[in-house]
Amino acid sequence: MTQSILRGVGSYLPEKILTNKDLEETIETTDEWIKERTGINQRHVAAQNEYTSDLAVIAAKKALNDAEMSTQDIDLIIVATTTPDYTFPSTATIVQKKLGIKHGAAFDIQAVCSGFIYGMSIADSMLKSGSAKNILLIGAETFSRILDWNDRSTCVLFGDGAGAFILSSDNVSDFGILNTLIRSNGEHRELLYVDGGPSKSEYVGKLRMIGNQVFKHAVKDIASIMKECAESYGVAISDIDWFVPHQANQRILNGVAKRLCLNDEQVISTVSIHANTSAASVPLAMDFAIKDGRIKRGDLIMLEAFGGGFTWGASLLRY
Repeated sequence: MTQSILRGVGSYLPEKILTNKDLEETIETTDEWIKERTGINQRHVAAQNEYTSDLAVIAAKKALNDAEMSTQDIDLIIVATTTPDYTFPSTATIVQKKLGIKHGAAFDIQAVCSGFIYGMSIADSMLKSGSAKNILLIGAETFSRILDWNDRSTCVLFGDGAGAFILSSDNVSDFGILNTLIRSNGEHRELLYVDGGPSKSEYVGKLRMIGNQVFKHAVKDIASIMKECAESYGVAISDIDWFVPHQANQRILNGVAKRLCLNDEQVISTVSIHANTSAASVPLAMDFAIKDGRIKRGDLIMLEAFGGGFTWGASLLRY
């Protein structure tokens, strides 16, 4: 039976760090208020000449190195992003060029913060169907470019970064991607959106959010789909070793953990140092926990995300 195996993981964060104290100098907020409401201490911000594709390429190279593979092994690149370099061509094709790959295919997907989980679902299907053998899946964002830096309710929440997985087909059992579920409900667009777009307004726009409403939907929907993802594969939530959530807000992470009776130590949290990096947050957190020795080969892991749209999803993985 063909399975989608996670061969390598890599991530990258821009050098510039913007702390809560820094934000106190430019907007009406405090370090204490931000930490109390979000759990965030700092975020990374891309340099002026640093683009989403640049972050993606560095994360990709690190993932390839971790997998002990070369660019010639990759036959498909998928980039999950809401902040592409251009309207077109896709950021994935730009990454393809920067990596020196001239074969295979490349495309972007857009599901906001859930983009990486959506990407895992697509990659898993393509590997199992034989459409690809080795897939480079990247979540990369420069969210700082779509923030209203005068809106203290949103600009404190987000950061820039990239994370990458190398996923390969292999004939093994009970390893790799075991189950992935993705969902959406478009009726809540007005709760989390960007007020621009090429078709409607001809400009990029800025992020807008009604945070308390997003929180309520996120906790309920994330907990529900994680439980469904585990149970539909025949696994109990209590059997899972690690939970790697989308790093939106520490209060959301705590709310989901409480609803599912999770041990806090099982939940990987990087939101305090990375903030919300949208589609990049899940692979960033995964790489962080692998590098510090918590996640080990053979561990059973649940990944999840929730984003604008609304979109949400969960993926059960044996690393």
